[in-house]
Amino acid sequence: MTTVSSLEARALRYLARREYSRAELKKKLSSSSPATAPAEVSVLLDNLEQRGFLSARRVVEQVIQMRRHKFGSQRIVHELKQKGIDEHLINDALPDLKETELATAYDVWRKKFKVLPASIKERSKQTRFLMSRGFSMTIIHQIFSHADQE
Repeated sequence: MTTVSSLEARALRYLARREYSRAELKKKLSSSSPATAPAEVSVLLDNLEQRGFLSARRVVEQVIQMRRHKFGSQRIVHELKQKGIDEHLINDALPDLKETELATAYDVWRKKFKVLPASIKERSKQTRFLMSRGFSMTIIHQIFSHADQE
């Protein structure tokens, strides 16, 4: 049976590399040693949260910091949900993301395509690309109209 100290040491090694959500760290610790009791992992995670080593708010900040220059709010929100982040933390971060989303989308579009689409086929291609990056159709239409005005 895994001792709490070696389990804690493994958790701290993971957290030293990057921020993990509670759900991610639980999955990682449970899969690396299946003999570990789920209750033991939960107690450890509670302890890490109380001591400030594990923080969902820091995970949200890190994901936003790393992704906001390449992806739209829809994609970032999806990633945060996949990580098991609480809905209220995601909703707290949304206004800040939405504030810069149009500028980010325009930069991503300009870097990839540089020119307005000349045909419906090209417009569809550019739209699909931006949608895959997590930008809404409203933002995409604004990009095309803004680029058309330049």
